[in-house]
Amino acid sequence: MEKRISKKILVASLVGSSIEWFDYFLYGTVAALVFNELFFHSEDPTVGLMLAYASFALSFFIRPLGGIIFSHIGDRIGRKKTLVLTLSLMGGGTVLMGLLPTYSTIGVTAPILLIILRLIQGLGLGGEWGGALLLAVEYAPKNKRGFFGSIPQMGVTIGMLLGTLALSIMTLLPENSFMTWGWRVPFLLSALLVFFGLWIRKGIDETPSFRKAQEKGEIAKIPFIETIRTHWKEVLIAVGAKVVETAPFYIFGTFIVSYATTQLGYSRTVTLNAVTIATIITTILIPYMGRLSDTFGRKKLYVIGTCLMIIYAFPYFWLIHQHSAVLLIVATVLGLGIIWAPITAVLGTMFSEIFKSNVRYTGITLGYQIGAAVAGGTAPLVATALLKAYNNSYVPVALYIILASIISLIAIWSVRDRKNEELDTEAA
Repeated sequence: MEKRISKKILVASLVGSSIEWFDYFLYGTVAALVFNELFFHSEDPTVGLMLAYASFALSFFIRPLGGIIFSHIGDRIGRKKTLVLTLSLMGGGTVLMGLLPTYSTIGVTAPILLIILRLIQGLGLGGEWGGALLLAVEYAPKNKRGFFGSIPQMGVTIGMLLGTLALSIMTLLPENSFMTWGWRVPFLLSALLVFFGLWIRKGIDETPSFRKAQEKGEIAKIPFIETIRTHWKEVLIAVGAKVVETAPFYIFGTFIVSYATTQLGYSRTVTLNAVTIATIITTILIPYMGRLSDTFGRKKLYVIGTCLMIIYAFPYFWLIHQHSAVLLIVATVLGLGIIWAPITAVLGTMFSEIFKSNVRYTGITLGYQIGAAVAGGTAPLVATALLKAYNNSYVPVALYIILASIISLIAIWSVRDRKNEELDTEAA
């Protein structure tokens, strides 16, 4: 019975997380390929691209607000109800994007509506990640918590994989067909995925940690205030730790799509295929890294991945500048597929282990979403701006990756590894 419940929980956590991230990443990739032309019209292509990336970044800054709203519900009412709300909100915003008229049809109203829908996406995702993670972690046996916590992290890469695959297929269309209607198809198909995700989550019970907090009368009246009052240091640790997990990810997975096609002369299909291959590899590696963390500890794997990220920043750009499709794939696989995997695999579990159950949803969500806003949403925009400011030199972008890594190493310096300890003992 326990094994059946565990499988059900992991499937529900993974499926919902994958759908949410599919919706979210779809925008990031299409922003680089389509929205810069169809919605953010400009005589200067670089300005149009930066406007598209700015709209991409905006949602990251609304995500903490979504996190505060939905983590309040999650810590007060329960994880399950919150996850139904976030998935519905995210899916609705994505489907409507696929129906939007473009700038040539309704003028400036088009980008305004697109940005509004992007903000709705941000609100939904702001609450989704923490709930999906806790659904897995709070059900996990203490000796398998790293593995359980890595499963919803696979949703990030599976969502990205689904989005990239969908667009790769649509880019096989003639250019005119793709720009007219082909890009809309993945957005509209999102409706089917959302209904499937809601059906999967229908029969889930509340997590043991939340039920224990209810039974003991430890539910925080205002989780946000309680978190800031008692766990502000842990929130800052989580914000800093998130930086290396998110900034390089958006360089390797989103920024590269426009950089490789417009600056280095790679075809759109080759670039998307490189990201797709790397994403498949990291998706396979994440649960293995989660299992390793149950043996060696979360912090060790995180530090190893972060140090490798520092070492790899310059070689990555050197490889893709060789104008070889094979080396582009190798570079993307090393960065996004291998080096990034241990960092993201342990991140959620490590966050969960530093917060008490009555503010855990709020604490991990604030740390994750503020960190994502600071480093993730701005990464493609910052990288593009650095290229423009320094005559297309990649050196400042590589230094940006190194800086993000150093910030995260400093942030987790004082974190104590809690592998094989009970989750709901005094965490802080």
